Amino acid sequence: MIGSALIALSVATATPQVPAPPAAAISLSDAEHAIAAGRLEQARLMIGRAIGAGASGPHVDRALADLAFAVGQNDEALVRYRQLLAATPGDSLVAERAGISALKLGYVATAATFVDRAVKSARPSWRAWNARGVVADLQQDWPAADAAYDKAAKLSPNEAEIVNNEGWSQVLRGNWSRAVGLFEKAAALDPNSTRITNNLELARSALTGDLPERRTGETDRAWAARLNDAGMAAQLMGDRQRAVAAFTQALEASGIWYARAANNLQAASGR
Repeated sequence: MIGSALIALSVATATPQVPAPPAAAISLSDAEHAIAAGRLEQARLMIGRAIGAGASGPHVDRALADLAFAVGQNDEALVRYRQLLAATPGDSLVAERAGISALKLGYVATAATFVDRAVKSARPSWRAWNARGVVADLQQDWPAADAAYDKAAKLSPNEAEIVNNEGWSQVLRGNWSRAVGLFEKAAALDPNSTRITNNLELARSALTGDLPERRTGETDRAWAARLNDAGMAAQLMGDRQRAVAAFTQALEASGIWYARAANNLQAASGR
């Protein structure tokens, strides 16, 4: 759940700038607005229309990169952002998104390079500092993580994602009481977030020693995943017996050979 792979990606040569025809340029601008508004299928159609009208070059490359980033195609987004940075190394937003894409792919070393570039810009965003905190957590550099989340929170005091990540940072350190408080704050800021709700339950169960109960209508796999997370929490606390119980229940709940829980059970039980 926490591990990551460090993989270097090749960088292609940036596409030479070719002025887009007026109609194509308008379509690309509209596509950028659609991406920002979350109208992603509309943006895809607009970009295709602009390319069909003769648009090419960095404006198209940026639109394609932003679309890939928005839909979660992080491998494509990372490659495209790296191409853009080769031509415009001072673009902090491109560096930020390249770093976040790399983080989501688990490429921590690559992410650190881009995120550090983003936070060193004149006006880094809260997302850049938030990503820097995640990188620091994965490197177990707790002072750097605290400093990064503090800077992110100053830029966006009511952002649930920052508070949630602060909570997870405390989980990684074994500070469960502190984690519970942060997850409660994050849940108050974003009560509809399933991820934050799960994190709060995980932290509370770690403190009480109880395993999560199945929710009404919850799928086998979703419950197995939460049990697996509870087992990881128990391991972090040194509670081997509860970890084994959680991983075993995760296997039973899934109805299939749930590989992650199986591997964790093998490690926790010493077999």
